[in-house]
This record gives sequence, structure tokens and C-alpha cells, in this order.
Amino acid sequence: MTSRLSRRRFGLLAGPALASTLAAPTLLTPSPARAATPVRIGYQKNGSLVILRQQRRLEALNIPAQWIEFPSGPPMLEALNAGAVDFGATGDTPPIFAQAAGADLLYAGGQPVSGRNSAILVRKDSAIRSLGDLKGRRLAFTKGSSAHNFVVRALASVSLGPGDIQAVQLQPSDAAAAFRQGSIDAWAIWDPFFAIAQQEPETRVLTTAENLAPSNSFFLASRAFADRDADTLLTLLGAVNEAADWAARNPDDLARIMAEVTGVPLAVQRVAAARGVYAVQAMDDTIIAQQQAIADSFAALRIIPRRIEIRVAVWTPPRQIAGARP
Repeated sequence: MTSRLSRRRFGLLAGPALASTLAAPTLLTPSPARAATPVRIGYQKNGSLVILRQQRRLEALNIPAQWIEFPSGPPMLEALNAGAVDFGATGDTPPIFAQAAGADLLYAGGQPVSGRNSAILVRKDSAIRSLGDLKGRRLAFTKGSSAHNFVVRALASVSLGPGDIQAVQLQPSDAAAAFRQGSIDAWAIWDPFFAIAQQEPETRVLTTAENLAPSNSFFLASRAFADRDADTLLTLLGAVNEAADWAARNPDDLARIMAEVTGVPLAVQRVAAARGVYAVQAMDDTIIAQQQAIADSFAALRIIPRRIEIRVAVWTPPRQIAGARP
């Protein structure tokens, strides 16, 4: 059966995002930071940074910004390591790969996530009915992304390892096309790609990451930026929490903002936006331990070449992040 979702919708629009029509609400930060040069911010088509960009919140704080869009976390952190990005947000796995490769990055804040916004998808008529059925199958995911950890954890839950599947390493839009064409058997992916595919009647959710691979997303900064302008970095994180507070009070407008960026139908984006986590908190012992456990498992499986120490890359802010939970 031909898919009712066009390639354009699966690809989340190759052109630039539409300008936001929503006015930015009054901000609560008492003393806006001032940056001499634009902060280069890497973002994806989801999360809190989309709100900051679309509502022009940083302009209200007198922080000039250059926004750079990435299809996933790994290329964003490559740019950060190359000095082309100062600040960005990714899932759990990209900073592990980057740190293992020698990137001088810092974990500036964490976002505990439940895993509801990630899933392993199969075709409705697929013979794959359980995670154990993935053995020997072609499973697509983006190498070094949060989906990579999800796949490792999902396989481990049924006593399988990465070598027990045929790993097909694709960026999300390419994986979407492969999934639609039937050239892969399963696909591990996150929102909004998950929400788009979920609307397709030929798609079945094998499992979400909830209760299987709960983890964290992260806000990351280059060490050079954090050392040069800690106040601006702290103000950025405070602005994220203001945006998160706004998002909690305005779910319909949140979905509209996300739809402007992704180009997917508003009804689909409401599903993805409702599953998102938008607030940031300081890196605490629990978050650090969870991230270390992922890094250690990847080292043990030789997915990364050596063991790394997460704590040495954790930023210590000069004061508490505004709006962060105690």
C-alpha cells in the first residue's frame, strides 16, 4: 500500500523554517546578559531551543544569536568540537561519542526524559512481534544518537547484543525513506519523526524507550565559550526554563511553534510536543551516574574506543540556574 505521508512530510521540509507569528511573552530574567559577539547555537527540530528561536527570546535578553540547524546530535557536536558551535542540545549518546573522540565539551545542564518520545517501529504486517525477533534483522538508527543507546538497551533486555542485528546507520530522513520503502525491518527513532511515522496506518510501535531506556537529554557548551562567558551561558539556561514554563501553560501554542519549524501537520505535532521535556536542571549525581553507566556500557561493548569519565566534563555554574528545581 502506498504511504499517505509524503516524502516531504517525512523529510520534515528541506527548506528554512517559517518565521514565528507568536509574540514572545514577558521574560522574568531580572538582569539580561550581554554578549559581544553572536552565540552560535546548534539546534534540532524539537526541544526548548526551538521555542527560544521562534519567540526571539534571546533578542529580548540582548543576546545576539546565530542559529544553526542539524539533523541529529552527532554532527552538531562535531561542529562544536571544530569551534563552529558554542552551545546546543542533544540526547544522551552524542556527547559520549564526542568526549571519547577528544572533544572539549561541557555538560551545562540535564533534562531527565521518560523515553515516551522514542520508539522502535516496524511495519504493521511485520513478523517482528517482540524485541527478540529483531535478531538478524535490519534495524536502522543514527550512529552516536540517543537512538543508538536505545537500541543497545533494548537488545540487552532480551540478552542480545549489537552484533545480533544488521545495523543500518542512517540519518532520520534517510531512515524514514528506507522504512517507508521496506528496505529495513525496523527503525529506532525519536520525535517528531516518531510522531510522523506513528500516524501512518502501516506503522506499528514495537516498543518505546519508556521503562526500557529512560535517560537524559543535555545542554552542552564548548569549554572555550563557558570559560569566556559563563554569565551568558547561565542566562541561556535560565531562558530555557522560562520557555519551559511557558510551554507548560500554552500547549496549543507550543505545538504550533513546533509545526512551524518541522512543517508537519499541527495535529501530528501536538502528539510530539506533548511528549517533550523542556526544562533544564543542574547536573547532579544521579544524572552524572546515569550518563556514566551508558558510557561504560559502550566502552565495554567497544562501541567507543576507551572508557571516559563524565564528571570531568561537567560544568560548574557560578550560581544556580534560574528556574531549575532545587
